Amino acid sequence: MTTEGPNPQQPARRSVPPSTMSLLVHRVEEYARHCGHADLLRECVDGRVGQ
Repeated sequence: MTTEGPNPQQPARRSVPPSTMSLLVHRVEEYARHCGHADLLRECVDGRVGQ
């Protein structure tokens, strides 16, 4: 069975259901961007550089 190729219906079937992660990923990017801006402002105020 493992040496046989897929039947005609298998390529059309999804291996996993569609995900809505593209929204979560965008929010993580925005959050990281805002954290970077806040870090730059903090560096301007107290002069310490983040690690």
